Amino acid sequence: MEYFGRYLEVTPPARIVWTNEESPDGAVTTVTFEDEGDQTLVTLRELYPTKDAADAAIASGATSGFNEQFAQLDELLTTL
Repeated sequence: MEYFGRYLEVTPPARIVWTNEESPDGAVTTVTFEDEGDQTLVTLRELYPTKDAADAAIASGATSGFNEQFAQLDELLTTL
């Protein structure tokens, strides 16, 4: 999948922020990683420029892949 955007912040190992510039209504995505003992809490947030843009992204299924991506990550982490 092609990616159009730029990284705004990379703070290992705590935070990554990037733009999604596929369209003018693209989100700014922030992923944080928080140490919780022997586990890591991963939080993903997407900030859209307008409520309409966020609603359109949800309606189009643009955000539906997150569940699959995190399930794949969970699977991979059990093998490491």
